[in-house]
Amino acid sequence: MLNFALCDDNLNILDRLEKMLNDIFTKNNFDAIVSFKTDNTSDMLNFINNNKINVIMLDINLKSSKSGLELAEAIRKINKDSYIIFTTGHLEYAMLAYKFKTFDYLAKPITYDRLEETVIRLFEDVNGRPKKYIKIDNKNTIIDEAEVQYIKRDGMKLIFHTATRDYDTYSSFNKFQEKLPVNYKRCHKSCIANIAQIKDVEPVSGTITFKDGSTCDIGPKYKVDLMEVLKDYGSF
Repeated sequence: MLNFALCDDNLNILDRLEKMLNDIFTKNNFDAIVSFKTDNTSDMLNFINNNKINVIMLDINLKSSKSGLELAEAIRKINKDSYIIFTTGHLEYAMLAYKFKTFDYLAKPITYDRLEETVIRLFEDVNGRPKKYIKIDNKNTIIDEAEVQYIKRDGMKLIFHTATRDYDTYSSFNKFQEKLPVNYKRCHKSCIANIAQIKDVEPVSGTITFKDGSTCDIGPKYKVDLMEVLKDYGSF
């Protein structure tokens, strides 16, 4: 069983998060429980210091003597192996969160579908599904390759679009195409699609819709090849 601990300075958010997690555990038959929830950072540290916790969900912007990032730093001195998931209404803090071996971060307001996606991935990771990453720059910024919906060229930049945020780097398609997995396919002169993240394709209008609701165009030059790949991939 996985034990979850939650910390947020808003008690209503804590109650809603606990309810959603319990619904997700039941729906997916996950062996997990919310063991502890609090709006007090000292209580959180004390509980983690005295109990085995597998997953810790922290609000970054805690109205407390410690921020969520500072709390995570203290937690890592106690527990180096637990999964940490940050919640935040300020996405600019997201990159700072990864220094604490962060599994994921959720933008507020947290939706049921987004939370369920994260919990499912977490259980897949616990059960040994290997994760593969794309290194996008010289700053060692890495992205789980399964999370990218598409890669789009914007001037001199490449935009790596995921369901939660965009990452950008100054580079070219040619540099990345060679090292991308086979499920990444060029669909436009300015776009590479992750086939595994495609929800729908409209060949007539030339539009791809991804699982997060975002879209990109299909270029006439790439249409036939793309549709053959989709057919072989078994998605459509």
